Amino acid sequence: MGGTREKKAEYFIKLRQLLEDYKSIFVVGVDNVSSQQMHEIRKALRQDAVVLMGKNTMVRRAIRGFLSDLPEYEKLLPYIRGNVGFIFTNADLKTIRDVIIDNKVAAPARAGAVAPADVWVPAGNTGMEPGKTSFFQALGVPTKIARGTIEITADFQVLTADSKVGQSEASLLNMLNISPFTYGLSVLHVYDDGQIFPPSVLDITDDELLKHFVSAITTIATISLAAGYPTLPSVGHSVINHYKNVLALSIATDYTFEGSEEIKDRIANPEAYAAAVVETAAPAAAAAKEEAPAEEEEESDDDMGFDMFG
Repeated sequence: MGGTREKKAEYFIKLRQLLEDYKSIFVVGVDNVSSQQMHEIRKALRQDAVVLMGKNTMVRRAIRGFLSDLPEYEKLLPYIRGNVGFIFTNADLKTIRDVIIDNKVAAPARAGAVAPADVWVPAGNTGMEPGKTSFFQALGVPTKIARGTIEITADFQVLTADSKVGQSEASLLNMLNISPFTYGLSVLHVYDDGQIFPPSVLDITDDELLKHFVSAITTIATISLAAGYPTLPSVGHSVINHYKNVLALSIATDYTFEGSEEIKDRIANPEAYAAAVVETAAPAAAAAKEEAPAEEEEESDDDMGFDMFG
């Protein structure tokens, strides 16, 4: 009993240290994950993260004891249920998430297990002797005898996702050396700086965030302008709109200010500004005409073969 108390005290100290040293935590599901696979995952994450396992009751009890100093971790308590573990990190969350979910191993079908995905048996010769036809008949797999062996005549779905694996299905898949399932850690929740969110959030790119941000700013500015309530996003639009109104008032009356002088002059003397535009465009047109003959001359030289010495 004394040894057990000491181990619990050591575990509490270790958990407290991890909570203080790392700002992010992955809550991961560990169903069907072997100890050897956990060892490989620890090796893959050794430089950037720490994997911690423990009984849920003990973890909850430890965290509750830390809440006076670390109150932000109270948000984590509702998610500590089921067969879960914890991965602490300060590295890029998406990178660590990818390392976690990429570490999977193939596993054979076991009777009583729940199929995580649909399982199909492909058409083709199995190499089995005719005496084992009963396994295929029990499941309704279409077969025939070809050259003294059993041949599956068409692809056949043995299992559907989320269904229980029966003894016959498991025996057939194992005889065919088909390991249809892959098992590994699954990321259930992510804790980062006091916030809990699903792992799908990590797939949002910076471009998507910027797009949503700009859309929100536009919506706020539109509502503000329609309601006549000034906000930071709408101030720029309001200033420009009021300036347009003052400018229109100046044009319609004898009142002139620095910003409206040139516009009023353009309205009063349109011929002068039209002549200025023509004079500006003339040199550009002349330059274009001068360049055109030069290009034609070069082309004619090429046609005559003078470029052979170039």
